[in-house]
Amino acid sequence: MARLAFVGLTFFLLLSGCGSSSGEGDAPRRGQGNSSPPSVEAVQARDGTLPLEERMSGTVRARNQTAIYSELSQPVVAVEAQTGDYVEKGEPLVRLRRVTYEQQVRQAEAALRTAKAEAQGAQASLRGLRSQLKRTERLADQDFESQQQLESLRAQVEQAEATYEQAQAQVEQAESTLQERETALRRTVVRAPISGHVGQRNVQVGQRVGPDTRLYTIGDLDSVKVNVEVTDRMFGRIRPGQTARIHVPQQDTVLVAPVARMSPFLSEDSYSAEAVIEVSNDPRLLNPGMFVEVDVAYGESERATIVPLSALYENPGSNARGVFVAPTLGTEIPVDVPEDFNADNPPPLTPPTPTTFRKVEVVAEGQQTAGIRGVEPGDWVVTVGKNQISAAGQGRVDARVRPMSWSRLMALQRLQDTDLLYDVLERQQRIAEQRFGGEDSTSSDSAQSSTGS
Repeated sequence: MARLAFVGLTFFLLLSGCGSSSGEGDAPRRGQGNSSPPSVEAVQARDGTLPLEERMSGTVRARNQTAIYSELSQPVVAVEAQTGDYVEKGEPLVRLRRVTYEQQVRQAEAALRTAKAEAQGAQASLRGLRSQLKRTERLADQDFESQQQLESLRAQVEQAEATYEQAQAQVEQAESTLQERETALRRTVVRAPISGHVGQRNVQVGQRVGPDTRLYTIGDLDSVKVNVEVTDRMFGRIRPGQTARIHVPQQDTVLVAPVARMSPFLSEDSYSAEAVIEVSNDPRLLNPGMFVEVDVAYGESERATIVPLSALYENPGSNARGVFVAPTLGTEIPVDVPEDFNADNPPPLTPPTPTTFRKVEVVAEGQQTAGIRGVEPGDWVVTVGKNQISAAGQGRVDARVRPMSWSRLMALQRLQDTDLLYDVLERQQRIAEQRFGGEDSTSSDSAQSSTGS
């Protein structure tokens, strides 16, 4: 709306400064009073439906974006990746001091060897006792050994079995300790969990880092996610699959992608839910951390009369919202609107024709157009110069109208403010050179130059 107001203001300045195509347009400048009718521009209203869109704010995140932390608390001895580097999954990013962990691994390996040796000794002892028990049992069956000796050997075998099981448990414990120490040793090298670009480096050689120290942020920049906060008012209207248009900051570019996911829960703090839009980022137009504006199309309005947003006018006295209509344009006064609009030779202004203000009901608003009731399709509505008409008086005001095509008006509404300002200044400079550059020119030439502007 701010851009539309700027468009209207600049054209108002142009029309006011350039006057009309006849000598009457010069009358106010010659001190003869403001007797000439205002000059405005108008387009023909259309019949149709309007896409319903909601503009929301979004935050860009890289695909699989994650922060990298150290799992150990140790000084840094080497930094392997710099900001902006692309790394494959598993590549080293940071190396920590590992002397302590190497010693712990060697100690664990020695403890494991000792435990295995003790387990082997217990196993050999158990095998010997079991063999002796079998011989004693055969002799006891022939009454060559006493039952007391047999029971004593059975007790020794049970004790040897318990000793062997304990030795096996110590081996398993030593193996687990060794695995734990080897894992800690491997953690002295912080590796990339995914393939992607690293950024936001926050680590230096010699720095002591810990589990609470973020080292990098890493993510896949070829595909990004735009997280959008959906208000409770729009919660039931935004759904996966709907088309979203993402406006890239600082560039005249719009990316189109569907809504991928929509949270079914509203936040208790912000009363909003998160929608996720996944976008291919091959040209690298979006960077993680960007704030972007997102338009999500969630349906269509009912059928109505379609007019440009620049045609809507709010009466400051009554706060009534409406449009200015030229009812005789196209009926009593013929209209010829060329599609190929030449800025240096625009369509001529019509003779003075009545314009009136009509209240309207706005059914829906889009980015450039609005659906309204109160005006019929085919009516000519004023888009530029509304303030001149409202300042001229109440009720009917005669104005000279320059018919505009829809394509031309939509192109003007899409202009960036700086482009439009440059165009206005360039035209005004050309007019000033023609009028005050010392060249001999007739009043008719001046009038023709004014019309061309």
